[in-house]
Amino acid sequence: MPTAAVVGCGDVSSVHFEAIAKNPAIDLVAVVDTDPERRAASSAAYGVPGFGDHREMITAISPDAVHICTPHHQHVPVAVDCLEAGVNVIMEKPLAHTMAEGDRLIAVAEQTSAKIAVCFQNRYNAAVQALRERLDSGDVGQVIGASATVIWHRTADYYRSRDWRGRWETSGGGLLINQAIHTLDLLQWLVGDVTEVRGHAATHALAEVIEVEDTAEIVLKHVNGVQSVFYATLANAVNSPITVDIATEKATLSLRGDLTITHLNGDVEVVSERLAESGGRAYWGVSHELLINDFYEQLDDPNPFWISPREAGKSLRILKDVYDQSYPNFGFR
Repeated sequence: MPTAAVVGCGDVSSVHFEAIAKNPAIDLVAVVDTDPERRAASSAAYGVPGFGDHREMITAISPDAVHICTPHHQHVPVAVDCLEAGVNVIMEKPLAHTMAEGDRLIAVAEQTSAKIAVCFQNRYNAAVQALRERLDSGDVGQVIGASATVIWHRTADYYRSRDWRGRWETSGGGLLINQAIHTLDLLQWLVGDVTEVRGHAATHALAEVIEVEDTAEIVLKHVNGVQSVFYATLANAVNSPITVDIATEKATLSLRGDLTITHLNGDVEVVSERLAESGGRAYWGVSHELLINDFYEQLDDPNPFWISPREAGKSLRILKDVYDQSYPNFGFR
């Protein structure tokens, strides 16, 4: 039975703890957090040792896999230490808080036999999988264009509650790297690799508490010549449903949780998203458990996990290109 440890016992760790607990083939053996209260609470809740440093935990416990749920700027240092020790890694998005750190992790991951996955769990959503299958089958024709939106709400208190959020040095950005990156990932994965990025990021609603962006608009050119458009903001009054619309020669395929396929002849198909109970936040999606289970089932496969650092680097590079265009005098790439 593979053993697991969770590094970082903050908000998103809850879905990792849930997935591990639900899978009888995974044995949780340790938790790590630099905050003594969070560490003690998780250690007591799961009946496993708690550590203040991941390197100390690796030496003492040597788990088969580590789940990295730390703030963005800590992703790469922890992942590199694990991989170099031969420990497999499941890491929350983003790949890194800078492109340079992301490239460093890609290089290390491709030189080690340890396996690493990056949590773009929405690729596992039933509606997303159905959309990808329909595009790959060719029965809706070629893609001719696409659009996506993330129109959400965040408060000043959201940023004040975690001092690493909203700062270039620790978060690596704002809306794009923290909230909208999942939808950017889906857009490029569904439509095709991105060859050109034109965009702008700005702070319209939260300038009193963050130094990063809360709004962005982007035009993307894809490898197949298709153009897509993307808009995201945290200035909305509520978290509206994420949208992804893909126009093809024979249909329009629209994600609003469920997938609706409207054919040019008037026929309409609907693929419902699966429901999953979780103590995590609804906007994290329903598929962390599927990704985590898939990762453990593939531990003995010598091939890299399909959502690898190189794959996760695609969405990071898109948003960092937007930052370069929007803040040309800043050196946080």
